[in-house]
Amino acid sequence: MLRVPRFPAAVRATLARRTYASTTVQLPDEAHGHLPTSQSPITSKLRFFNSVVEEGKQIPTYRVLDGAGRLLDGAEPPEMDEALARKMYENMARLPIIDNLLYNVQRQGKISFYMTAYGEEATLIGSAAALAPDDEVLGQYREMGVLLWRGFKLDEVMAQCFGSYEDTSSKGKQMPVHFGSRKYHFHPISSPLATQIPQAAGVGFALKRDPARRGKNCAVVYFGEGAASEGDFHAGMLLASTIPSPTLFIARNNGFAISTPSSEQFYGDGIASRGPGYGMHTIRVDGNDILAVLSAVREGRRLCLEEGRGVLIEAMSYRVGHHSTSDDSFAYRPRQEVEDRKRVDNPISRFRLFLESRGWWNAEEEESYKEKVRKEVMKAFKRGESMQRHEVKEMFNDVYVGEEPWTIREQRQELQALLKKYGHIWEPWRSELKKHKGEGKELIESDH
Repeated sequence: MLRVPRFPAAVRATLARRTYASTTVQLPDEAHGHLPTSQSPITSKLRFFNSVVEEGKQIPTYRVLDGAGRLLDGAEPPEMDEALARKMYENMARLPIIDNLLYNVQRQGKISFYMTAYGEEATLIGSAAALAPDDEVLGQYREMGVLLWRGFKLDEVMAQCFGSYEDTSSKGKQMPVHFGSRKYHFHPISSPLATQIPQAAGVGFALKRDPARRGKNCAVVYFGEGAASEGDFHAGMLLASTIPSPTLFIARNNGFAISTPSSEQFYGDGIASRGPGYGMHTIRVDGNDILAVLSAVREGRRLCLEEGRGVLIEAMSYRVGHHSTSDDSFAYRPRQEVEDRKRVDNPISRFRLFLESRGWWNAEEEESYKEKVRKEVMKAFKRGESMQRHEVKEMFNDVYVGEEPWTIREQRQELQALLKKYGHIWEPWRSELKKHKGEGKELIESDH
């Protein structure tokens, strides 16, 4: 039998004195009333929706230049003088020259890994040109062009890819193309997918809390559409929109997450459709149109700083190259498809045609500039290839902040014992040690 609890007499007396007049139903002032936590209008029609724009339509893509480098009707080009336009083009044209060399160098076994930016030059350089040089950038893999725009040198690129003692990104600890630079406000790239997205939202919040940088700088995070399938994407978007933090999210939708085409990654309208769900200003832009990217990122950055919250930009492009040197994209897409895209929608050619129409570039300058860059890249490559790596002991430094844990000390002692035993007598180790400054003597000859 269910027993009903009996309250003490004092409690029963209190309950008896209570009135419940506040629960009396009252007619609302407005015809439909309102919801307690929303300003959503009330409707009597049962209607589902699956688009953030008009029924059945996709989000439009912002474009300034057509494929032949001509301004679209009604398009307003961004404010830009000849010097800026030439600098943007030169940085775009330089990227594939660097990529060609380092891709082939990896194929020769001289570096372990590489990733190209073929087809995405306009997205990278257009966005880099729109940012302040001290905005904090968190990249994914293909953002070398952003660093070069800010002043990163070819020698520094080679030092990182070869892991030489001149590598300021990670002192030779990271894989090639995992750049980082405190000087140029470019946070070190990490291999795990999408980890930089929530980190960027946190960086933006830190900037907002700093009186010296509040309203002056934002965090900028680059990622592919494949990374937007990770939970970290949503965590970063939620933080930047609700805390909020001035973070500019730049999604490079290049059509593929390694071998998975975008058509199999999501059913909705790309990445831009997710922005309004987080209350973010959002735009989709033609990522092969550098002027459209420049305008969109400039305005996105302004909104970011003005409102102190996240902004989402989806740049539509096509990944012309393989995902990386570990990938053969022709196993999952036709070679002819790639060749067609290179021919009909090349971002470098499009901008070059625009410059030529204004008298800001010509064929002679094209040839002389490319020849100059090839010589500079080859010179930096030969120098980088000849550089020694850090001392062997450096691999144990800077792994953790603060007091060194016992695990690192134990590993150093273990390697030291092995080097003392085999370092001078086993040829593979003897050969490898010659590639390092000091040839491991700082460990072999040490008693500590």
